[in-house]
Amino acid sequence: MRSYPGNTTGGRPPARLVTAAALTVALASCAGGEPPRTQPVNEVAVVATATPPATATPPASGSAAPVSETLRFTAKTLDGAAFSAADLAGKPVVLWFWAPWCATCASQAWTVAEIAPQFRDRVPIVGVAGLGQHKAMKDFVTEFELGGTLQLDDRTGALWRRFEVVEQSTFVVIDRNGKVIHQGFLDGEDLTRRVTALAG
Repeated sequence: MRSYPGNTTGGRPPARLVTAAALTVALASCAGGEPPRTQPVNEVAVVATATPPATATPPASGSAAPVSETLRFTAKTLDGAAFSAADLAGKPVVLWFWAPWCATCASQAWTVAEIAPQFRDRVPIVGVAGLGQHKAMKDFVTEFELGGTLQLDDRTGALWRRFEVVEQSTFVVIDRNGKVIHQGFLDGEDLTRRVTALAG
């Protein structure tokens, strides 16, 4: 297994680690063959904060819930639609950072596909796909029946860097106040338990 600075896997299942500095290199090396074309980072409009603070600020568009800095980012979905995390303000949210070639991500995809529709309105699970080509990401979504779950296209790695994600699969669990209450690996049982508790 390749080793990168900041390896914190401990006893977790093996997963390839990627530092923010190595993200661009990983994009080219993981897909195989010709390096994928990447979009400029500024095409994914992200508020750059090293560690997203949990302080809530008044909503900009008149939504009922205040929008925390954690949810002040926008992106594109794998289908090319615009996405604003501010729309999820006031709800617990789970961000799932995955890569299409990642075996650990594949094993977790079935759990995500099973529970995400049940909790869509109470605890949205949002996939953040990175470290791969667009077609591979779309194929992953089809293969694991994730079509009913919102999936963001983060080939540039902007969101991975924003949330300081250094390995996949990583879950970032955000409470209804916009505070990150967990960041790291979750197996299917742990994920289901956390999402169920947040929905209660």
